[in-house]
Amino acid sequence: QVQLVESGGGLVQPGGSLRLSCAASGSIFSMYGGGWYRQAPGKQRELVATMSKGGSTNYIDSVKGRFTISTNNARNTMYLQMSSLKPEDTAVYYCNVLAGPRVVASWGQGTQVTVSS
Repeated sequence: QVQLVESGGGLVQPGGSLRLSCAASGSIFSMYGGGWYRQAPGKQRELVATMSKGGSTNYIDSVKGRFTISTNNARNTMYLQMSSLKPEDTAVYYCNVLAGPRVVASWGQGTQVTVSS
């Protein structure tokens, strides 16, 4: 079973930046795509950004130009660089591994991102 651990969240002021990390327990991101998700209180988990195993990326419109997804295959780690953060970005952020459209790994605990003055 693939294990994922998210880290890098925290409290940041509007306009600030954070880099989230997703560490996998095996050589996963060289074989599969990945995605970042977020869940705000009282809302369902939503997909934020994806990277295919071929390296193509996609983002929801609200984060385009502000978030960047990337992977370091040698370190089995996926990243989400976030800049120009807004209060509406506040959520618990999760990562997962994608085989086509399917989630491969169990959900981790996520990492809390809070954007507030």
